[in-house]
Amino acid sequence: MKKIYYCLMLMMISAAGFAQTADINNFIVKESLLKNSKLAIIATDSLENPLESINGLYTFSVSGFTQQAKFNDGVAVLPLQLERSAFVYIKHQNDNGTHSKLLYVYKKDGSLNPYTINSLWLVLFPLLVIFIAFAFRKLIIFAVIILLVFIYFNHSNGLNLSTFFETIFDSLKNVF
Repeated sequence: MKKIYYCLMLMMISAAGFAQTADINNFIVKESLLKNSKLAIIATDSLENPLESINGLYTFSVSGFTQQAKFNDGVAVLPLQLERSAFVYIKHQNDNGTHSKLLYVYKKDGSLNPYTINSLWLVLFPLLVIFIAFAFRKLIIFAVIILLVFIYFNHSNGLNLSTFFETIFDSLKNVF
């Protein structure tokens, strides 16, 4: 009887050691400490305090590509290098829902500066330009030129039409 008891205790202790009980519900993105044109994901709580208890493999979608990110003490470095400034859409899905961020990563002199963009601005800016164009009929050509520049800038920096709509729908799901 004692042998069975000890075996059960050993199995319960070892199972608890391998179980991953921590979920990533919020994260921030910074440049990797090595300054090698790679981004680092830092797992945080709702107040953006780092969670050092996060360890192991987690699946992230980075601009449409599935990546396995290995977290050590709450930090994971993405394997993709950025060669120039670009939009990066990072999404993580777990039991608590989908958590995503749209970033514009500005690269200058070998350093990366990620700026988080609220996805609703992607909708509000074109709507504002269209509203101004309809309010002032003489500005229609100017508004069309601005919208074409907006679309070209987004597309040339890696924000495809599919990613554009995915960010908008994810942000609307999180609002409601």
